[in-house]
Amino acid sequence: MYVLILSFLTAFTLTYFAIPSIISLARQKRLFDEPNERSSHKVSTPSLGGIAIFAGAIFSIVLWTPFQTFGNLQYILCAFIIIFLIGAKDDLAPMSPYKKLVGQILAATILVFKSDIALKGFYGFMGINNEFGQGFSILFSIFTIMVIINAFNLIDGINGLAGSIGALIAATLGTWFLMVDRIEFAIVAFATVGAVVAFLKYNYTPAKIFMGDTGSLLIGIVSAILIIEFIDYNYNLEAGAKYKFDSIPAVAIGVMILPLFDTIRVFTTRALRGSSPFKPDRRHIHHLLIDAGYTHMQATAVLVFVNVCFIVFVFSMHEQLELHILLMSIICIATLLTYYLHLRANDYKQQLSS
Repeated sequence: MYVLILSFLTAFTLTYFAIPSIISLARQKRLFDEPNERSSHKVSTPSLGGIAIFAGAIFSIVLWTPFQTFGNLQYILCAFIIIFLIGAKDDLAPMSPYKKLVGQILAATILVFKSDIALKGFYGFMGINNEFGQGFSILFSIFTIMVIINAFNLIDGINGLAGSIGALIAATLGTWFLMVDRIEFAIVAFATVGAVVAFLKYNYTPAKIFMGDTGSLLIGIVSAILIIEFIDYNYNLEAGAKYKFDSIPAVAIGVMILPLFDTIRVFTTRALRGSSPFKPDRRHIHHLLIDAGYTHMQATAVLVFVNVCFIVFVFSMHEQLELHILLMSIICIATLLTYYLHLRANDYKQQLSS
């Protein structure tokens, strides 16, 4: 327990004191995120906060992780470094989406092949408990990691949102890893939480700095590692184990509901409208809240609260509801809430125009 407190405090302290220097340097070099038609901010703002998040989290992980019991950490750190370099390059000079994609695939491949961070079976989905074939497991795991990484990149559109959701998910999963004595993953989780919480002090409105791709991609890959290991390790716990969750695929989706649901919803609606799924727009849930008249902080608070409610729901109901019923409940609730938000946004626009 003490090592988790130390990992949190180490990452928090380093990030907290690094960010003012980064803000000052960014202003001197005029390294700003300039507002455009899709932006929710109105003034030029430095977007290099992810550098401090990376520095704080990595330093803390390396300092406090017991390497004798976590030999695969070196490969996880390699994946982190690749993601950091991609994000930093894109924050300084926007790069081709295809080049970013190649780098993300490389990082995901290292995690799957060298660290064994992989989904190995159906885990009861569709009533099937069989393991995947090796080839399908590799491809599906890389795809899942890519989806989660980019999901956090996509929700990073208003002050505090990506950091708050990332800290919530990492803290939730880190606590579970502590309970099942997987201290190495708990350290990764709480080091990330410490760095992100320190960053949020400067990111809440009025935001002095944004995390940029460097931060959102790092939070995404940490969340991907934690959720995949959560699914696989939980499934392999003995029946009746104290902290074992039934319906583990649905529980994992409930924990990750906001970034996953928003990404799938936006990609689907873009495709149905005949647009490229990768073409940016203002159809994300956080944009709907802004269009409905909420401030950045109000929208962030609402979405964090909703994600907390889903976590409480799946943790409470995993034994009472069968996997597919729990999964359909999650999807239906999320869909209804989003539909209601669409109505609120349209009503608010009509009021402004009348």
